[in-house]
Amino acid sequence: MLYREAGQFRATYAEDQQIFPLRQDRIGVAALLVFAFVVIPLVGDQYWLSAILTPFLIFALAALGLNILTGYAGQLSLGTAAFMAVGAFATYNFVLRVPGIPILVAFVLAGICAALVGIAFGLPSLRIKGFYLAVATLAAQFFVLWAIQRIGWITNYSASGVITAQNYSILGIPIDTPVSKYVLTLSIVTVLALLAKNLARSETGRAFMAVRDMDVAASVIGIPLMRTKLLAFAISSFYCGVAGALYAYTYLGTVEPEAFNLDLSFRILFMIIIGGVGSVLGSFLGAAFIVLLPIVLNYVVPPVSEATGIEISHAIISNLELMIFGGLIIFFLIVEPHGLARLWQIGKEKLRLWPFPH
Repeated sequence: MLYREAGQFRATYAEDQQIFPLRQDRIGVAALLVFAFVVIPLVGDQYWLSAILTPFLIFALAALGLNILTGYAGQLSLGTAAFMAVGAFATYNFVLRVPGIPILVAFVLAGICAALVGIAFGLPSLRIKGFYLAVATLAAQFFVLWAIQRIGWITNYSASGVITAQNYSILGIPIDTPVSKYVLTLSIVTVLALLAKNLARSETGRAFMAVRDMDVAASVIGIPLMRTKLLAFAISSFYCGVAGALYAYTYLGTVEPEAFNLDLSFRILFMIIIGGVGSVLGSFLGAAFIVLLPIVLNYVVPPVSEATGIEISHAIISNLELMIFGGLIIFFLIVEPHGLARLWQIGKEKLRLWPFPH
C-alpha cells in the first residue's frame, strides 16, 4: 500500500531503464531536491549552511568517489585525502595561472589532474590486491603531501604551504555567501551523484562489479582487467578531486597540506563502511552520520551530565566519538556489512509487505 510496484507498468525500454523505476522513488527524490534547493536556502542560517550542510555534501561526494573504487570495483584505497589535495591545489593553480578561467572549468580540470594521479597510483592494482593494494595507495597519501610541501610552485611559493581560495563568480554572480556556496556545492554533488547512480547500471559499472566479485572470472569472460581497474581509479579520483576543490573553495577558503592528512582518508573510509559499501545512498548516509554525530554528542552529553551530576569534559566527548565510530564499524562489519543503506532497503521491503509479516 505504501511502497509497492503494483500497477506501475513499464511499456518501453526507456521507462524500464530509468534511474528510479518506482514512482515513489521519483517523487521522493524530486521532493528532496526541491527541499534542498528551495527551502533550505530560505530557512537555513549561516551555521547550518557553512558548518554542517556544505561539509556534509563535500564529504558525501568524496565518499561516493571512494565507493566507486572500493564498493563497486573492489579496489581498496587509503589515499582518498591525497586525491582531494590534488583537486584543491590544482584548482588554486588553474585560477591563479590561467586568467579568466571559469571556476567550473577549473574544478573539472582539477578533477582530471586528480584522475591522472589516481591512474598512476592505481597501476599496482594490476599485480596486487587487498591489504597490499591498500599499502600501495597509502604511498599516494604521503607522496602527494610531500610534493605539495616541497615543491614551492604548487603553493605559489608560500612559506607555510597555506593557500587562500581566490574570489570567483559564475555568470557574473559572485559566490561569496554561505547560501551561494551551499547551492553551488549542492548542484555539483547532485549532478555527480546522478551520474554515479547511472554508472552503476551501465556496462562499465557491471564490469566494475564483475572485477570486484572475481577478477579471474571477469578476465575469462572478456573484461579487460587493466582498463577496468585503471578506469575505476580514474573515476574515483576525479570525484575526490572535485570534492577537494569544493573543500577549499566553498567550505574552508584557506587550506594547508595537513588538512588532507591520513585521518581524513580514514574518516571517508568509515563513511562508506557505516553508510554502505557499493551504494550511492550509503555514501550520503555515512557522510551524514560522521558529520552529525559530533554535533549530536555536544547537544546531548551536557544535559545528561547536568542531570546525572557527572562531569564530562570535552576530551571525554571526543574520545566517546571515536569509541562510537569504532563500535559501529565493528557492528556493521559483523551484523550488516552493507551498512545503513541496507537497513533502509530492508525498511522499504517491509513497506512493500505491510501490514503482513515478513
